[in-house]
Amino acid sequence: MNGLMPADSALYSQGGGLDFDSTIVHSSNKPRLPEGMVWIPGGEFSMGGVNPAGMQDGGKEQMQDARPVHRVYLDGFMMDATEVTNAQFAEFVNATGYITVAEKQPSADEFPGAPKENLVAGSVVFSPPASNVELNDRYQWWNYVKGANWRHPEGPGSSIDQRGSYPVVHIAWEDAAEYARWAGKRLPTEAEWEYAARAGKAGSLYAWGNQFKPDGKWMANTYQGKFPVQDVAADGFRGLAPVKQFPANNFGLYDMAGNVWEWCSDWYRPDYYQELNDRGIANNPHGPLVPWDPAEPKERKKVQRGGSFLCTDQYCTRYMVGTRGKGEWRSGANHLGFRCVKDLPSSIAMNK
Repeated sequence: MNGLMPADSALYSQGGGLDFDSTIVHSSNKPRLPEGMVWIPGGEFSMGGVNPAGMQDGGKEQMQDARPVHRVYLDGFMMDATEVTNAQFAEFVNATGYITVAEKQPSADEFPGAPKENLVAGSVVFSPPASNVELNDRYQWWNYVKGANWRHPEGPGSSIDQRGSYPVVHIAWEDAAEYARWAGKRLPTEAEWEYAARAGKAGSLYAWGNQFKPDGKWMANTYQGKFPVQDVAADGFRGLAPVKQFPANNFGLYDMAGNVWEWCSDWYRPDYYQELNDRGIANNPHGPLVPWDPAEPKERKKVQRGGSFLCTDQYCTRYMVGTRGKGEWRSGANHLGFRCVKDLPSSIAMNK
């Protein structure tokens, strides 16, 4: 009944599926919403993900940074129905003259010892190798491309003409935060993002349920084919897709899985969930005070959520709703964007 295969059900339970308690969504009057935003009522839910290794469409990763499952309470908030688009970001840039990190020349202070000729503005672009490769080195399919930025997603010669409804990409965390401030919004906490993605469901593997393709229907823009060599676009899109091409979740949010990774406000630590679990019910958590990634301890990373058009069960299944991503906070890529949230006006919140 829950969409899992018999073998999956056993793995799901043994991996922590029984740790999920029911989600409590508070009843509330919907406030007046800004255009393009939806109301996320407050509530309490079980946050985190089970070990998907071995499950149908579960991939090979253990994703221990998404454990243990723990309880979180959240106040209500408003959230963008879609990822911020090129058209929306262009409006911000036109109004403010803002220049993104990818458009600025890196400094020698940021990259000590780097040859001067390498200190050129640009960003990271997915570049499929010519033949099959072992999936043990991501640099085989990622390249730093000089001149790549939000205006030129694949580098010089590419543009966003006729792509106003596509998510803006090559956005560093500070770029997203500046846009949010200009728009009178903010970036979501990791807890808010997951609660919104789950949309009242407790412990589902995906934002839409437990089957990756219910009734054979694609529910998100992910990678099909032999990764990273060939995306066969079985879901209708090779690479990035415009927003709203797949069904919205129960809260009315689009693309909460796949398409582009989305920045959250929280610093990343793999042990943060254990810290929250030890406290009992976490009240509106905002993430750890200090970032730490044991894999790259010198980098300061923020949480990313939702996966992207490059996620696949062959390599990365972080389109699964309880899983976590991470990224150096001043770096972007052509599969990385964001969406915003907005708090209730204090006068309304005080009267609730």
